[in-house]
Amino acid sequence: MKKNKILQYAVLSLFLIVGTKAFQGYAQEQTTPIINASIEGQIIDADTKRPLDGVTVQLEGVTHSVRTDREGNFRFVTGQKLPVRVIITYLGYEKKTVVLSSPTSVVELKASVENLSEVIVTSRRRREQLQEIPIPVSLVRASTIEDAGAFNVGRIKELIPTVQLYASNARNTTLNIRGLGSTYGLTNDGIDPGVGFYLDGVYIAQPAATWLDFIDIEQIEVLRGPQGTLFGKNTTAGAFNITSRLPKFDPEANFEVSYGNYGYIQGKASFTGPIANNLAERVSFSGTQRAGTLFNVYTNRKINDINNLGFRGQLLYTPSEAVEIVLAADKTIQRPDGYGWGIAGVVQTQRADYRQFNAIISDLGYTVPYTSAFERKVDLDTQSKADNELGGASANVDIKIGNGTLTSTSAWRYWKWVPLNDRDYLGLPAFTISAGNSVHDQWSQEFRYSGTISEKVSGVVGLFGLWQDLKTDPVHTEEAGSALWRFAQNSNSDLWQTPGLFDNYGIRTVYGIKTTSLAAYTQIDWAITPQLHVLPGIRYNYDKKIANYNRTRYGGLETTDPELVKLKNGVYSDQAFDTDASAANWSGQLSLQYKLNTQFNAFATYSISYKPVGVNVGGLPTANGEVLLELARVKPEAVHHKELGVKTIPTRNAILNLTVYQTDIKDYQTLVQTPEPGVNRGYLANAEKVRVQGIEVDGNFRIADVLTINAAVAYTDGKYVKFENAPVPLEEVGGPEAFKDISGGELPGISKWAGSLGAELTHKGSLLGLPGSYLLGADVYYRSKFSSNPSPSKYLNIDGYALINARIGFKAANGLSIIVWSRNLADKDYYEQLLAAPGSYGQYAGVIGDPRTYGVTLRYNLK
Repeated sequence: MKKNKILQYAVLSLFLIVGTKAFQGYAQEQTTPIINASIEGQIIDADTKRPLDGVTVQLEGVTHSVRTDREGNFRFVTGQKLPVRVIITYLGYEKKTVVLSSPTSVVELKASVENLSEVIVTSRRRREQLQEIPIPVSLVRASTIEDAGAFNVGRIKELIPTVQLYASNARNTTLNIRGLGSTYGLTNDGIDPGVGFYLDGVYIAQPAATWLDFIDIEQIEVLRGPQGTLFGKNTTAGAFNITSRLPKFDPEANFEVSYGNYGYIQGKASFTGPIANNLAERVSFSGTQRAGTLFNVYTNRKINDINNLGFRGQLLYTPSEAVEIVLAADKTIQRPDGYGWGIAGVVQTQRADYRQFNAIISDLGYTVPYTSAFERKVDLDTQSKADNELGGASANVDIKIGNGTLTSTSAWRYWKWVPLNDRDYLGLPAFTISAGNSVHDQWSQEFRYSGTISEKVSGVVGLFGLWQDLKTDPVHTEEAGSALWRFAQNSNSDLWQTPGLFDNYGIRTVYGIKTTSLAAYTQIDWAITPQLHVLPGIRYNYDKKIANYNRTRYGGLETTDPELVKLKNGVYSDQAFDTDASAANWSGQLSLQYKLNTQFNAFATYSISYKPVGVNVGGLPTANGEVLLELARVKPEAVHHKELGVKTIPTRNAILNLTVYQTDIKDYQTLVQTPEPGVNRGYLANAEKVRVQGIEVDGNFRIADVLTINAAVAYTDGKYVKFENAPVPLEEVGGPEAFKDISGGELPGISKWAGSLGAELTHKGSLLGLPGSYLLGADVYYRSKFSSNPSPSKYLNIDGYALINARIGFKAANGLSIIVWSRNLADKDYYEQLLAAPGSYGQYAGVIGDPRTYGVTLRYNLK
């Protein structure tokens, strides 16, 4: 089946490339001459004086256009009298409008060299220069992503050292900025992320969205720090603002196909053009396949593969110059064979010797069939499955009113998740099934006005509503097998060995969460003087969650023997509760900005924000046989954030920025583990106070328009200021205390030091007679060691590592490109995450980073 799909992709890619002929024919239809009057000319490079082949020359105000030949010559016939105005466009060169006053002309085009200080972003809900805004923002262009062989958020995190992304599968995804945002470890659906994820203005609530293939995007802006006075959904840690390419009224098509090791194949295509005078469309497709990077010795097959299909369609309607309407719909389907993890290590707990992992598997006659997880082998007796489907539709309306724009964004999104996991990480029937099937629907509406209020005042004001419905589909299932008795055994009683006691014994859970989030927000930019700006912002939040939870036991030995029932209840028990939680709060920020001149921009920000109230829907721990219902609700986080920043432009071709910050959080929402198998996803709790502080430096430098250097380094210090009732780490399970004061301990997932350094060299030349530019680029990403457990453990730490990505290629001026790329060029073995197995028996698994991958990408941009 996989081979058939690969063949389909190959055929599709060939079809797309051949299809350009039809598109060219469509475009050439626009060149029909008006009457017989001839104008000729030549287009040359302004620096090298070489003729340029394939330049588009179009008469202004009409669709009549032609292209230059290999000698740079063009000729068209028109009924217009000289002089005439023509628009000249060419990939990699500045667009130029020229007045031709003679029948024969020579026009020089200059290669486009973007001034680094003129990069445009929409972080403040309007188009502005990156260096002008008082917010630390990291920008990643689509060209950077495409040339590097990256296609989702997980593959660009190496470019932005302040971003942390951890995922054992699409559901269990943590997207953090500066170490804050979401709980570290397995996901609990009852909590909101602290990092906003936006696609064309639409907030996407589920972290599984970070696994989406990028489909025809323009750029990604990563805003650091709270942004609740700018965005609809409260973002206490930052935001990902993703902008896709919009429909155009000029016909255009893009085709891309990539091949690489591990059977990697990816095809992409997009088409855009006019349907009517004021209606344009854009259709985009992406498909990705790759063989698995792990080998399951139990089933004798590879797992952890990639099998993605994505589609996005857009319509742009401009009924007048003041109104722009964009309708969009998308769907992504991911059907991988995965995900599984190998045993990374075994910890000696404080339980009795017979309750240690090695003693347990020895008694069961089992040996782990590999000595290191980096052998990329696993032994899983349950099929791995992670079916992930996301999609939705949106309508965005922009209306120019006065000196600003009124925007309405309406959207519906859905998510469907069908997993199957082996949670003991072994080829033993201990915890054999973990299947948290879920379905999620969300509806959102935002009204926002952004613009200039007076000569000195501008700003944004908005209303936002989000309604979510998440539920099991139809149930969540956790099931044990015949070997569980030995793992669960906590006494020398012979009753543990009762035949069939735990065979197919498990729990089925049905739960649902309905969420309402309402907000009003505004931020003003008041220019007291041209240099000094004051930016106050305020926000009102109302959040409510209604949850119901009901789980029941099934299977195992049918018995009324009270001793046997007690043993079964010690593993799984019935549990049910209904709860609701709501909170309303005011938050805001105050920023001061001082623009000494166009090269120096300093700012200071103080903000207060809140992360919404949460509810526990992953099972609750028990004490003396009683469910701790008081843990069903989780308090909202209160965030106090202080930040100082300086953005500088030392030269036209260089920028250098510095940010210093401190974030204090009261009632920090964290996910903690417990030895109880019935709480296998952990449960949510509040740490009294945490603090994250750090320094960030980033810059870009261009030398002689041929060498570009990008660098960023971040120092981040995150710790629990006060957490007196945290669960003990894995090595202390079974000791005299079930909880521990970890005040002063480090927060999980945060490296003290992280940085990236990239360079790209370009040189004009030709390949097979095609003029263009060669490129050679490399990026290095480094991060120091970090804790991989909510309660600091001396065993569950991940060593620091460095990754090297590289690329070499040629980009022809006619739109054809070929890029050879490699990721993790040095084939570094490293862990992305370490996960303790349910029940805390001592073993823990490792989520291993991708091995060295490499491939070639062919791309053709047709205009």
